Amino acid sequence: MKKIATDKAPGAIGPYSQAVVSGGLVYTSGQIAIDPATGNLVDGGIAEQTEQVMKNLGAVLAAAGSSYEKAVKTTCFLADIADFAAFNEIYGRYFVEKPARSCVAAKALPKGALVEVEVIAEIG
Repeated sequence: MKKIATDKAPGAIGPYSQAVVSGGLVYTSGQIAIDPATGNLVDGGIAEQTEQVMKNLGAVLAAAGSSYEKAVKTTCFLADIADFAAFNEIYGRYFVEKPARSCVAAKALPKGALVEVEVIAEIG
């Protein structure tokens, strides 16, 4: 098992890794809309936060030797399920290969985030 860390995505805010590679797959931790340059949640609503989440995931996937195109499964958490359509619009621009996905509403997300996404993807 190999732990993945990159300064191009926010550092872990708890006792976990940004991602772990095992058995030819990368398992990312959930990413929220933290700007890695400032360590703060980005300003704006669901669109701005989703864009930042996708940038963070892209950086973690790249550090692990993977990409959006190699995603097998995503799990998505929304603070408000009413944001589903707006989230989907941006998500679809990144995950064009349409991996398997779960998307659920969560009562609350870390730091008051509106969205969190984790990915399982192939390496190589």
